[in-house]
Amino acid sequence: MSSAIRLEGITRRFGSFTAVEDVSFEAPSGSITALLGPSGSGKSTVLRIIAGLEVPDAGRVWIEGEEQTHGPVEHRRVGFVFQHYALFRHMTVRRNIAFGLKVGKVPKAQRDQRVDELLALTQLEGLADRYPDRLSGGQRQRVALARALAPRPRLLLLDEPFGALDARVRQELRTWLAELHRELGVTSLLVTHDQEEALELAQRIVVMNEGRVEQVGSPADVYSRPATPFVAGFVGAANVLSGTVISGHVQYGDALVAGADGLADGSPAVAYVRPHDLVLSPVQRSGASVPAQVESVTPLGAVARVRLRLDAMKTLTAELPPSQLDGIAPGSRVYIDLSRASVFAPGDGVSDELSPA
Repeated sequence: MSSAIRLEGITRRFGSFTAVEDVSFEAPSGSITALLGPSGSGKSTVLRIIAGLEVPDAGRVWIEGEEQTHGPVEHRRVGFVFQHYALFRHMTVRRNIAFGLKVGKVPKAQRDQRVDELLALTQLEGLADRYPDRLSGGQRQRVALARALAPRPRLLLLDEPFGALDARVRQELRTWLAELHRELGVTSLLVTHDQEEALELAQRIVVMNEGRVEQVGSPADVYSRPATPFVAGFVGAANVLSGTVISGHVQYGDALVAGADGLADGSPAVAYVRPHDLVLSPVQRSGASVPAQVESVTPLGAVARVRLRLDAMKTLTAELPPSQLDGIAPGSRVYIDLSRASVFAPGDGVSDELSPA
């Protein structure tokens, strides 16, 4: 698959602060690529550089095979959608969508036809004559998307597009955006700090932290095969266990927790284990299992969250389907299989606590 966007060694500084440093990645044509990371990780700066709203101090930007590092905004043909909509309050929905077409001097008949197409596509036909202050947050964001799509951009850039919406509306719009993308196939770059949003919508994820790229890969790669401790802790919840490498495994207490390929015996190591990768049993079945006491069981629909006391200092969280809860109740003793883990040497980003979902 060809690349619609290619960044090579992008660096951007603001005075003494380096917002983005040596960022390189490719975004395949026709796909959604997510820039995922916490606030302040440089995601929006990268997006603005691609759009031409910022100029990098170093590196190069390629859009559909053309270098656009210093190219003007209007030559890049990108549609930009912001978190807070940026709609014109004095214009109706129809006029907001038509704005870019009017600026581009598209004839009125063609303009009207394109706006009608987008009103239908975004399910806004009955709202064409309303002003933004009479729309819900979800409706305003659909208007913003329609306006960005009106000039038929080569790229659609979305900067935290659902961040200002409540959880239910965010989920509805994610589903709608996925369907819209399947229909249009426009190459899209989505900036988000929401891991669930990235995993659900994107075909490729670029994980960023402190201005640098930590990992680039498919959602399955990033979630199941994290390349760094930061990715293991940020993308998805994880139980974190610190131990020592013994015979190629991480030893925690008397148990061998997981494989530690590439780490020397006697060296410290940190194992990240996803809650759904914890296997519970009433009897010890392997050397990679440790005894624990069940502290609580919380039903959550399709899964139950089980809180486990490993020792005086450590608790773990497991997520199990209801069919695997037989014999697992508060106060009961179980053995936890800890063999399915991602192991790293200690370093920045390593925590001894459960990383949040």
